[in-house]
Amino acid sequence: MKNITVSIDDEIHRRARIKAAERDTSVSAVVREFLIDWSGEETEFERLKRLQNETLNAIDRFRAGDRLSRDDIHSRDGIR
Repeated sequence: MKNITVSIDDEIHRRARIKAAERDTSVSAVVREFLIDWSGEETEFERLKRLQNETLNAIDRFRAGDRLSRDDIHSRDGIR
């Protein structure tokens, strides 16, 4: 386990100690929980991978026979 040093204003430290005591914990425990939550956030790669998986899972089915014909792809009937 690593120790870190954080410099804060005396008044902030006093208020943090009081609030932590009211919750029957310590300032160190509060900071530890914050860092655990904060560091657990998704990286950009993880977010994109999750979105990709959600998109792939949302696709009910895909078959090669579902492809459009060449004529359908190049049809201009729907263009106005």
